[in-house]
Amino acid sequence: MVRHNEPIVKENLRGGKGHVVFYHILEEKELMGHGSMYARVVIPPHCSIGWHQHIGNTEPYYVIKGEGIFTDNDKTQTVVRPGDICTIQCGQWHSMENNGEEDMEMIALIINEG
Repeated sequence: MVRHNEPIVKENLRGGKGHVVFYHILEEKELMGHGSMYARVVIPPHCSIGWHQHIGNTEPYYVIKGEGIFTDNDKTQTVVRPGDICTIQCGQWHSMENNGEEDMEMIALIINEG
């Protein structure tokens, strides 16, 4: 099966700034109960995903383009670039911000706790 991927724009995601664009690689139903999201996520310049907690699931980010600031559970901030992996464990908090001048892109996968 081949399908065209339509963008989904979310404003002020998790209390973040601006908007974030999602391109779902698999829809939630296609993850067969193992997760809730598998997507390419585009964060435009000066936009962010706000501080939020993962309950009952984990989420790795794989940065594929641009640069961002990842805020980890302990509020440590780290500049992330293509090839970096940010891992959020069950129960942890995090956020991601693009404070650069070009789009930041990453692959995000939300996996349910087994």
